[in-house]
Amino acid sequence: MKPLIALTAAALVLTATSSADAKGCIKGAVVGGVAGHYAGHHGVLGAAAGCLYGRHHANERERQGQSQGQSQGQPAGRERM
Repeated sequence: MKPLIALTAAALVLTATSSADAKGCIKGAVVGGVAGHYAGHHGVLGAAAGCLYGRHHANERERQGQSQGQSQGQPAGRERM
């Protein structure tokens, strides 16, 4: 039963993430898979969790970069023509 749940979770993660949205997922999946394997032979679940965390972390960094770009841009109240 556990392998079925693990495979289903992995399939859901892979189908929910398109190739354009994979930033952070691969690295997180590798790290999570290795950690899950050594923590109790749960490599697939670790990979799925690592992918989700890696994607979340990549989104946070992207948002921070966008907010820095806006703050370094033009002063407030001025529009670019």
